[in-house]
Amino acid sequence: MEDAEAPSARRAPDDAGPAPAGVAAAPDPADAPLLAALRAGDPAAFETLVRVHGPRMRAAIARLRGASADADDILQDAFLSAFRALGRFEGRSRLSTWLHRIAVNSALMRLRGRHDEPTGDIEALLPHFSPYGAFTAAQRAWSQAPEADLEREELRAQVREAIGRLPENYRIALMLRDIEGLENAEIAASLGISVNAAKIRVHRARQGLKALLEQVLPGLRP
Repeated sequence: MEDAEAPSARRAPDDAGPAPAGVAAAPDPADAPLLAALRAGDPAAFETLVRVHGPRMRAAIARLRGASADADDILQDAFLSAFRALGRFEGRSRLSTWLHRIAVNSALMRLRGRHDEPTGDIEALLPHFSPYGAFTAAQRAWSQAPEADLEREELRAQVREAIGRLPENYRIALMLRDIEGLENAEIAASLGISVNAAKIRVHRARQGLKALLEQVLPGLRP
């Protein structure tokens, strides 16, 4: 059972915090002209910011929101948060990293404020054990590196579909850890849960995803 959850306040982040997976944390000198124009209130700079960074921010939001249709609304909220917090951005990381984190935070804030959709349970997908601690069903292992399969677009689509079938609370934890690159402590702070609960949630999500992928991916053997 996961630890009890605790509330946490969220706001637009400053420069602190590691970059998401695949995004360099070091400052980019190319950001300086755009930042100067933004701080000067240049309307063209704001248009450039939305045009250049909006698609990636929206993609991050859509990954976390799953099938929900409010990604554009959340993206608008993210840009508003960014504009308001622009004075706190000191350029110690890339502008894209900072905006990405704001987009993720905006999606999480919307998720935390929603009460009409259940988060679901993952027990049916997890391994089961006998009273003696042994697996009740044979476990499968990858017979080849999963990356070899994931290079094929149709299998990537199957992986995305399997992730989407995870219960929301576990899907979000998995996305934050394995896609967005957050550490367990950051996931805990973002979701308002303990670090131990975050670790458990990520572990169970990975187990659940493996069970779903066994149904569709080649390269698995008993």
